Amino acid sequence: MVYGGFLPCSMSDSNTTEFTNPSTFILLDTAHVWISIPFCTMYVIAILGNFTILFIVKTELSLHGPMYYFLCMLAVTDLVLSTSTLPKMLAIFWFNSKEINFSACLTQMYFIHCFVVMESGIFVAMALDRYVAVCNPLRHSTILTNHVVAKIGLAIVLRGSMLVLPYPFLARQWPYCRTNIIPHSYCEHIAVVKLACTDIRISSYYGLFVAFLMTCLDVFCIAMSYTQILRAIFSLPTKDTRLKTFGTCSSHLCVILIFYIPSLFSFLMHRFGHNLALHFHIIIANLYLLVPPMLNPIIYGVSTKQIRDRLLQLFTHKRT
Repeated sequence: MVYGGFLPCSMSDSNTTEFTNPSTFILLDTAHVWISIPFCTMYVIAILGNFTILFIVKTELSLHGPMYYFLCMLAVTDLVLSTSTLPKMLAIFWFNSKEINFSACLTQMYFIHCFVVMESGIFVAMALDRYVAVCNPLRHSTILTNHVVAKIGLAIVLRGSMLVLPYPFLARQWPYCRTNIIPHSYCEHIAVVKLACTDIRISSYYGLFVAFLMTCLDVFCIAMSYTQILRAIFSLPTKDTRLKTFGTCSSHLCVILIFYIPSLFSFLMHRFGHNLALHFHIIIANLYLLVPPMLNPIIYGVSTKQIRDRLLQLFTHKRT
């Protein structure tokens, strides 16, 4: 008999953990409750910052261009990523609400990984935009028209949606009979399927394939774009021009590093860092989903003159 996606094991496995409710998972967070304060602060900053970016781009007509459309896509992705995990995480810390329905867990898993893949695709699109702006500035507006930007955005959404779709479908097929305790504060793919009492190599290999495609292919495309950008920058006649042109790309490079380095570290640590303390795994995995959404709007808000000026106008107008 199947209970909420779980299958009972053989009689020889009768010593395994008894479930109080086999239709649910138990999320585990071994970190101290005080860590919820910086996590909550980061979430509030992420929400305010990304909504501010969306508001400024929407209301300022001069910002209706490819770079800022991609920035809005990034802001929406960051809002979904942080909101997919933080409310439940804070409920664990503050109300000890550790149970999560099996279907809700798979839904959370899908949204987290889907939007991580989308965010990686957005960075590739932003690198393409910078490449065209620097290497072919006179044709930038004719190459990256609104129609082309919309097609790129649709491709990013479809790629993320389709690549991650097998995650919950495969996870639902596995029998779970060992324990329903997930050693995480959210439903991370490998953390969930590792609880299955069957061969999960299909899920594991497919997860590696998606990680390879997202990290290696996307980073390769970004690296190729910036190789051409740097060549174009160093061929400029004056130092001031080179610095000014490089400044338009610096914010993008920062958010790329902030996204990929913790992502790669968390991925490798979860698969190979078996000797590390559990609470260290949990904190790093949480920061990986919290730090980029918090820092991205700050970096773009500080480094992008048009956004910075518009923010100053808003504050000055309010004071007046």
